[in-house]
Amino acid sequence: MFRRALFWTSLGAIAWTHAGYPLAAAALARRRGRPVRKGELTPKVTVIVAAYDEQDVIERRLENLLALDYPPELVEIVVASDASTDRTDELVEAVAAREPRVRLLRCPRGGKVQAQNLAVRETDGELLAFSDANATWAPDALRLLVRPFADPDVAYVCGRLRLLRPDGTNREGAYWRYELWLREQESALGSVTGGNGSIYAVRRSDYLEVDPRFGHDLSFPYLMVQRGRRAVYEPTAQAFEKPSRDLEDEYHRKVRMFEHCWLMLLRGGMLRGVPALYAVQLVSHRALRYGSGLAHAALAISSLGLAGRAGVYRVALAAQLAGLGLAAAGRLRAPVPGAALAYYYLLVTQATAVALARYVRSGVPAVWDKAGGSR
Repeated sequence: MFRRALFWTSLGAIAWTHAGYPLAAAALARRRGRPVRKGELTPKVTVIVAAYDEQDVIERRLENLLALDYPPELVEIVVASDASTDRTDELVEAVAAREPRVRLLRCPRGGKVQAQNLAVRETDGELLAFSDANATWAPDALRLLVRPFADPDVAYVCGRLRLLRPDGTNREGAYWRYELWLREQESALGSVTGGNGSIYAVRRSDYLEVDPRFGHDLSFPYLMVQRGRRAVYEPTAQAFEKPSRDLEDEYHRKVRMFEHCWLMLLRGGMLRGVPALYAVQLVSHRALRYGSGLAHAALAISSLGLAGRAGVYRVALAAQLAGLGLAAAGRLRAPVPGAALAYYYLLVTQATAVALARYVRSGVPAVWDKAGGSR
């Protein structure tokens, strides 16, 4: 009895988080969507770029921001250097010497969020926009990112990150397109359950200094909703970024990311005081997704134990073995359709479980190194 319950529960959790929930969210968004009121606004904006040893890309990042299609006198650009040890500070100061809109803020080593917090305290823009050092923005990105703030209920807006072709074997792009489609459905329902660090903005009056280990990407959306505000997605505001070079690089990045996800899920009060629909979104898209590694392990164990009892369990076991075989072909870079994507899925699923083990064993650091090949 227990094995059957474990089998159907784990199978249902996997099917719901990856397929059932996205389809249900899309259907519900069409029936009871909440449009965002947009307008042509030009508030003063402080753009904050947290950087740690970004000498290879920081000049490109600044030149890109300086060329944005937005009134120049209303844009302040601050590079919050997280105790960089390379030429990052020197390069930023060189740009600042000829461009008064750029400022360097040296911060003690404490991680991205702590540097962002310090930069917010040192500036006065009505809106706070954030970007990674290795990203670039489309010329109209800031103007379009600002438009949803015409809606007084909107506190947070994230734009669309478009991943450039990687130098190596990473297949993050296929998953990312699916994730962005789902983000659009969630935004139409009311609020997204996650953002991205490459392009987002928040009203200064709504900014929160969160635990430096949390990160804004996943904490800001649910924290805004807890305060009766909205966190929305604006797909027309586009940023571009190179993903990790190879799948193995992406795996290590995912482990690091999921450590922070587990921390927020287990200690961040994610489900506290949110509307029922948004709670379902968080459980479906976040909690079950983070637990997918455990669910797959439970499905495999229960399938093995039940394979001799009924055909459905044998079919499930055969499907899992076939998936592992396809992932193995992807690891060997065999020219088999779907193999690379299957290997990517295996690594990401494994990363959720490894991240939980690391979180339980040693906690979550506030600082980390850059992903390989992403600059």
